[in-house]
Amino acid sequence: MSISKASLALAATVVLWASAFPATRAALTGYQPYDLAFVRLAVASAALALAAPVLGVRLPRAKDLPLIALCGSAGMSAYQLLLNWGEVRVPAGTASLLIAVAPVFSAALAAAFLGERLTRRKVLGSVIALGGSATIALSGGEARYSAAAWGVLAAALVQGIYHVGSKPLLRRYSGIEVACYATWSGTLFLLPLAPSAAHGLVSAPVPTTISAVLLGIFPSAIGFVVWGYAVARYSVTVATAALYLVPVVALAVAFAWLGEVPRPVELLGGVVSIAGVVLINLRARKARAQPPRIAEGDLPRVR
Repeated sequence: MSISKASLALAATVVLWASAFPATRAALTGYQPYDLAFVRLAVASAALALAAPVLGVRLPRAKDLPLIALCGSAGMSAYQLLLNWGEVRVPAGTASLLIAVAPVFSAALAAAFLGERLTRRKVLGSVIALGGSATIALSGGEARYSAAAWGVLAAALVQGIYHVGSKPLLRRYSGIEVACYATWSGTLFLLPLAPSAAHGLVSAPVPTTISAVLLGIFPSAIGFVVWGYAVARYSVTVATAALYLVPVVALAVAFAWLGEVPRPVELLGGVVSIAGVVLINLRARKARAQPPRIAEGDLPRVR
């Protein structure tokens, strides 16, 4: 039986976003966290700008610019800064397990600001997922590791803000368009870091610069495009379920690339966290119904 293009796109998305965590860790050996954040977003913005005419990306309406700015500042600028700062001390695979709890914050924020119903199942799943994340954060035995882990968890929080902020936009624009707008605005917010990042580009070792550039092209730019292709052809339930594989692949890539071996307590906390997220995202069979248009799909949880 042949594998469909949509299935290949979904598999590519998982691999691309999983590889972002070890690639970030590798790039941080030659870049400061804030320099890497700007370089990655700038490269992604340039790549998406080149692809935008082919992808049919429209100009956003002026009234949507404040919401786009919120998505860009939270889901792109703040996310990159917090994740990079955290990954200085937190292993790549462990970081992917912490970021996987972003739907917990999405559910809570959607209940607070969008009026979505917070069911007992979602509350229970959130408590379980956050308990697993707290286990990871407190497992390092040193204050600097714990602080970095909480920083990565804060990155999951701002990603939750991004998801909630993007929902009204997804009623009017495609997922790829929203990703482009957020990436471009997030880059603008980090423009004050450009001089420092330019110095980093000159002084950093070539392998770390390659990692930084590839981060912008593959997980960020191409990752969003292939995700948009996949989620347009699958139901959101099926597409987002595949993203539970991201931490698994990230752990494998981090082991093969960086030689990172997570401690048993980190794996246990990660399994508990993902179980909680799965519980949050469980839907009654009646609600699984029809494959949505791309504009109705949730944007990715990890990248």
